[in-house]
Amino acid sequence: KTNASVEVFLKKTGDRYADCRTLSRIMAKASGAKAAMWGNAIVGFGAHPIVYADGHVEDWPVVGFSPRKLALTLYGLRASPNFAKHLKRLGPHKVGGGCLYVKRLADVDQSVLTTLVTEAVQARKKSITRAR
Repeated sequence: KTNASVEVFLKKTGDRYADCRTLSRIMAKASGAKAAMWGNAIVGFGAHPIVYADGHVEDWPVVGFSPRKLALTLYGLRASPNFAKHLKRLGPHKVGGGCLYVKRLADVDQSVLTTLVTEAVQARKKSITRAR
């Protein structure tokens, strides 16, 4: 997590700016957290610890996104217990690793996306609470 300005970063996204602002609103509402920059290209909301294969622990956003060149990359959504079910109704997308990729928000059902984000945040918060 860095102290860089999310708004300055988003203003550099050009034609993706409106989609980024919409994702920010959805994720902020679902998480109850303010947007923060993680590294130089990820906008994240909230934080939870993750354990790497070598045993070290670092914080990672509960949910987040990055406006990559080929697609909007969304992080943390696999935490939703209904991830696969929602993907069937989402619209055009790709999944790889722990990420969900969409070209534009206009291509997907935003109510399904909002539900997916909300469920992922709720599931992650439950897992964090159980771990304490």
